[in-house]
Amino acid sequence: MTSQAARSHMSIGEVLALLQGEFPDVTISKIRFLEGEGLIEPERSPSGYRKFTHLHVEQLRFILTEQRDHYLPLRVIKDRMAESFGRPRAVPDRQEVRLGRAELLEAAGIDEETLAECEDYGLLAPVARRYDEEALKIARTVGALARFGLGARHLRAVKAAAERECGLVEQSVAPVLKRRAPGAIGEAEETARELSSLLLDLHASLVRTGVRSVLGR
Repeated sequence: MTSQAARSHMSIGEVLALLQGEFPDVTISKIRFLEGEGLIEPERSPSGYRKFTHLHVEQLRFILTEQRDHYLPLRVIKDRMAESFGRPRAVPDRQEVRLGRAELLEAAGIDEETLAECEDYGLLAPVARRYDEEALKIARTVGALARFGLGARHLRAVKAAAERECGLVEQSVAPVLKRRAPGAIGEAEETARELSSLLLDLHASLVRTGVRSVLGR
């Protein structure tokens, strides 16, 4: 990469600095959320860092203006962006994960006893005897934690914290749903996803801070 090409790319922090004067409420988590929703597609360096261009900044400015001035949901903004910036690259549809019990055990690498404990402590549950992608992630994570001596019974506090965070999301979207206006459900879903992303970031930061304290750092 030439030095000129390198200078044409910006970090997420640099993008944030360019936008915050006009949009004081924008955060790094918000930018990541919009990327996760497929509205922007920054490149990645070999080490995984996002590389933004001036086009991405203009796209973000467009999105944030539409949200601030017109209160539009993201799906509508995405269509408007297509008219202004062109259609983004097509992303293949993800195949829905629907696993039977034996399939889940094999895919997660856990045994029947561990799965039964996960269900007993409410960490996951099948729907119509099938397990979805989130259940698979939970099962794999519980299996990995077991290597450190942490079983499903030790994770009740984690589940309780997640339920409290879900309560915060519910509290925030309830007024939107009560309006029963056209597009209210879509707006509530978008708000819930963004809040979830922010809460996950906060949770992770608090855990990292707590661990540093435990280690005396």
